[in-house]
Amino acid sequence: MQKPIVFFDIDGTLLTEEKTIPDTTKKAVRLLQEKGIHTVIATGRVPKMFYWIQKELNIDSYVSMNGQYVVFEGKEIYANPIDPKRLQSLSEMTESNGHALAYCSHNDFKASVKNHPFIESGFDALMMSYPEVNPEFYKHTSIYQGHLYCKDKDEKLYFDHFPDLSFVKWHDCAYDILPKGASKAVGIRKMLEVLDMKIEDSFAFGDGLNDLEMLTEAGTGIAMGNAVPEAKAVADIITTSSSNNGILNGLIQVGLLERDLVL
Repeated sequence: MQKPIVFFDIDGTLLTEEKTIPDTTKKAVRLLQEKGIHTVIATGRVPKMFYWIQKELNIDSYVSMNGQYVVFEGKEIYANPIDPKRLQSLSEMTESNGHALAYCSHNDFKASVKNHPFIESGFDALMMSYPEVNPEFYKHTSIYQGHLYCKDKDEKLYFDHFPDLSFVKWHDCAYDILPKGASKAVGIRKMLEVLDMKIEDSFAFGDGLNDLEMLTEAGTGIAMGNAVPEAKAVADIITTSSSNNGILNGLIQVGLLERDLVL
């Protein structure tokens, strides 16, 4: 039997609300690795935002920016940039509406404007500082994901004007921007193809709206106890919260770790 592969979301999954990694999660990931089980990060974040997590957990494979940029054991295996012309249209529209954007490349991210309250709120939630500002960043490098910052009442302006793009809410007044059809599930499929693995040998942990496709696609989808209702509805299993041994308990529940050997 082929060794399974486990995909982990970051915020609300590997990390608690305080943006820390529980000791039980560190132990669980280490035990998987000792058993020869692939451990992979699957996140909406830019790689630059989670290098410290990779180092802490000894994980060098990831599905980042919601499936737009995929790396296995340090090697890029899939990249799907957004059309620069669409980004230019988005930039012009947000500027005229007083809204804001952030642009995410494979190794960096920039904001379109200074001191925007919605950007401040979003990055405060991630416990990160305000990004550097470069409104022309998308003109000089490949962009795999954008962030739109606007109020809920204004979201439809962008939904209607850009039907070829997806807008996935991740915080109050903050949305990930992706090509239509992009998701963590796409990135997972790309990685499984490279590894010649079957989907039924995959497991995925998540908690947010951007995890729905991943939880549905994986052989076994595991929603955290703190997950949004939509994630719990599509998951095969619901574990405890990220701050209450959720990763460890979920891995025991699906049989990847043995309770007697862990606790």
